[in-house]
Amino acid sequence: MVHKRKIILLGDAVLINLSFFLGLLIKFDGLPSIEWSYCAVYCLVCTFIRIISLYYFCLYNRVWEYASINELISTIKAVTVGSLINLFLAYFVFQSSLFSFSLAALIWTFNIMLLGGSRLFLRIVRSGVGNGSRGTGKRVLIIGAGDAGALVAKELVNHYQGRVNIIGFIDDDPFKQNYRLLDYKILGTRTDIPRIVSLYNIDEIIIAMPSVVGRVVSEIVDICHLTDAKVKILPGVFEIIEGNVKVSQIREVRVEDLLGREQVEIDLDSMSAYVSNRVVLVTGAGGSIGSELCRQIVKFEPKKLLLLDICENNIYDIEMDLRSITDVELVPLVKDIKDWIGINQVFRTYKPDVIYHAAAHKHVPLMERNPEEAIKNNVMGTYIVAQAANVHNADRFVLVSTDKAVNPTSVMGASKRIAEMVIQYLNTVSRTNYVGVRFGNVLGSRGSVIPLFKKQIAKGGPVTVTHKDIIRYFMTIPEAVQLIIQAGAFAKGGEIFVLDMGEPVRIMDLANTLIKLSGFEPGEDIEIKVIGMRPGEKLYEELLTTEEVRGNKTSHERIFIAPPCDVDNDTLSQMFKEFLAGNLPYGYKETEKWLQRLLPDFKIVRHEHPQEVIATAKSEIASTQEFNHRNLN
Repeated sequence: MVHKRKIILLGDAVLINLSFFLGLLIKFDGLPSIEWSYCAVYCLVCTFIRIISLYYFCLYNRVWEYASINELISTIKAVTVGSLINLFLAYFVFQSSLFSFSLAALIWTFNIMLLGGSRLFLRIVRSGVGNGSRGTGKRVLIIGAGDAGALVAKELVNHYQGRVNIIGFIDDDPFKQNYRLLDYKILGTRTDIPRIVSLYNIDEIIIAMPSVVGRVVSEIVDICHLTDAKVKILPGVFEIIEGNVKVSQIREVRVEDLLGREQVEIDLDSMSAYVSNRVVLVTGAGGSIGSELCRQIVKFEPKKLLLLDICENNIYDIEMDLRSITDVELVPLVKDIKDWIGINQVFRTYKPDVIYHAAAHKHVPLMERNPEEAIKNNVMGTYIVAQAANVHNADRFVLVSTDKAVNPTSVMGASKRIAEMVIQYLNTVSRTNYVGVRFGNVLGSRGSVIPLFKKQIAKGGPVTVTHKDIIRYFMTIPEAVQLIIQAGAFAKGGEIFVLDMGEPVRIMDLANTLIKLSGFEPGEDIEIKVIGMRPGEKLYEELLTTEEVRGNKTSHERIFIAPPCDVDNDTLSQMFKEFLAGNLPYGYKETEKWLQRLLPDFKIVRHEHPQEVIATAKSEIASTQEFNHRNLN
């Protein structure tokens, strides 16, 4: 490397002097009559100054084979500074009448051309003389002729070195049609994909549009599936912002890519203000939401992070995961949230300031078969952790709730609704700020429909759907957790925050999409079987963001506040006494009566009139889509 740098420095010295003589030739139509010994001294001094200027602007410690516009700008700065110093010497030290501003401008221009051009030549050689010769490997079509598409094309060329043949780009921008990007032609819009794939025998399509919404990606993927080409995607917008795209980031299309929405905007300052340098407790720390909460919380550098879960394997996994990414002090706690003595001891020992209560039984059909366990874990467990926060003067308690708590028809949903009542009651008698956060399904969580579908597809089917018209709301786990932490920053006490889940998704459509992404044809290769709705299951979950909810906004466009509801404090107080005395319901009938003490209208959905339910669901879908359309426009 040192030897190479000396060669470049020697070459620069030659080019600097060549620029001087070319300037003289142009200025005087030939070499003027001058004292050449005097001129040689001046050239030696000017060369030294220019070399120092180039060195100052770090032009000798760059990898010029990967030069970009930044290197060109640095070259211009270095040459300009050197020219100004040399012009000063010519007028005030050498005092030669030969020099003028016009000659200095000519020399400056030739220096830029020769010094910059020599470095550009190294880049051209590295890139294979403009990439005019195409690769002979798999034929690739890139969708998206923007920054991401350009970065993908460069990375493919640099990484595969001729083993990939980039045929061109696809872009919906009408002003880009028939133009070229990196010497590759923009061949058409998304509607032209099937024709172009057939015409050019495309082997692989890469979607390089990391900032577009999932709906657009879904439409493009559907078009791509009309062809035999393999479809891949470049995910995430942050890599593009940093200009750091790697071949390893180009992967198969996932369901998350099709359902994703715009990147969540979060207020890092407000989030870090109530977490940084505080003792934070996460219950259910080994679960899908709890573990992601831990991963994101450590970024704000809490004083200590308490990881609490009843499953020792889960605690071990998340602790090992976190120790590989953070130096924050971690305290693994294998505890049962229903154990008052154990939970109270945790609070007495560690004095947590902020509590995220994610521990819960969430599986609807399982809780229908074990209803008393939903009460013990989701209601009594919440009360015990929340009461410990009250006794030990915690600053903030955030309950992770669910959309199924809205007009609940399942034991799980009803238990979470009463858990919300518990924290709302405690907020009236405690200095701790208690809040809840409701949201819908998260992609990839344990018990989620997507892992189930993937297992069924891997076995060759059938993929089971409970009803052809069933719909759900989805968001990714990281997105949900970011909004949970953000909502905690808004806490004043007693609020039930509601996360905007976007547009609903038909589970039947989800099944079809997942089968196609797995390389199969629905109905032909993999059967989709409707098996009937399960106990406690709704055809649709009530919208979390109704017009009433949307009218009560926070400063975050995706977080709302649910309207206040009546809480029967006397009944709750009696229930708390029953908890402490060990009097809990057992079996389905007792549990149903117990829940009806606070939710008198609670009942299981029997599905006797499915057409009425379907009509209501379709009305909910239409209203959501209309609202989102108005907001987008």
